[in-house]
Amino acid sequence: MQSKNKTINAAITAVGMYVPDKVMDNKYFESIVDTNDEWIITRTGIKERRLMENGATSDMAAFAIQDLMKTSSLKPEEIDVIIVATVTPDMLFPATACLVQEKIGAKNAWGFDLSAACSGFLFALQTGASLVESGSYKKVVVVGSDKMSAITDYTDRNTCILFGDAASAVLLEPSEDLNYGIKDSLLYVDGSGRDALNMKAGGSLNPASHDTIDKKWHYIYQDGKAVFKVAVKGMADVSYEIMEKNGLKSEDVAYLVPHQANLRIIDATAERMGISKEKVMINIDKYGNTTAATIPLCLTEYYRAGKVKKGDNLILAAFGAGYTWGSIYLTWGLD
Repeated sequence: MQSKNKTINAAITAVGMYVPDKVMDNKYFESIVDTNDEWIITRTGIKERRLMENGATSDMAAFAIQDLMKTSSLKPEEIDVIIVATVTPDMLFPATACLVQEKIGAKNAWGFDLSAACSGFLFALQTGASLVESGSYKKVVVVGSDKMSAITDYTDRNTCILFGDAASAVLLEPSEDLNYGIKDSLLYVDGSGRDALNMKAGGSLNPASHDTIDKKWHYIYQDGKAVFKVAVKGMADVSYEIMEKNGLKSEDVAYLVPHQANLRIIDATAERMGISKEKVMINIDKYGNTTAATIPLCLTEYYRAGKVKKGDNLILAAFGAGYTWGSIYLTWGLD
């Protein structure tokens, strides 16, 4: 909800994206695990996903930001801060943001990585907005980038069909017109969900060893039924909650911009908000779950297709490992 004392909002003023060329369709997964195209589409809504064959998370993030700069007037030396939302950093340290900063030539920027799984972009967007609204920074780039193929077990039919690789970025700048920009956010975590969705090894709890590799602890583990149950409720409830908090009715919302994990979760969220399917951004069929990249990918594609107009109210929503979940209410300010 808009603060009475607020003098500026953080507004999205440019967008960019990168998806790798290699496409993995459902037929491919029929050839490597016991599954089929109809089952995957019915259960998830996914038809294709992309694979980054040569390169890392920082490469995709850099490509997405370069795309943003190509389609706007932003120059690399103008960037103040780079926030990389990811669960697949190039390495534990240095931060992926440091590698991205060097690759794009943003010589005046500082930055950091933010880890919140599928809610990463929302958490990073709110963090970036706070930096802009503090008055200390004018140009903050927030990029969601995940090379999920790097941590996916392609012998596990329950998880390998879900994930893809991609990156997408937005530029946040101050707007003195409070009619536009980020208006409100509701963000949550609940660590009791740690056992249902995780990657057990590679950190300080279970450092890499022959044992952790043999146990496949360096791959995504997901208890699908448990996660689905809480994700449906969490994403739907928080989206409705932010509408109610800001006095928004379904007709006031131009689009729901949901994290693209599962079409059934997305449908349940739209239903809870009372909005039609035409007002829901969807690209899960093309890219699968790209974790921190899903929401900005939707924003970029829909904006570039002329579907998002200046003044449109958007509700962004996500649910991810942690558990993490949340929603952001913003009014689009780009022509």
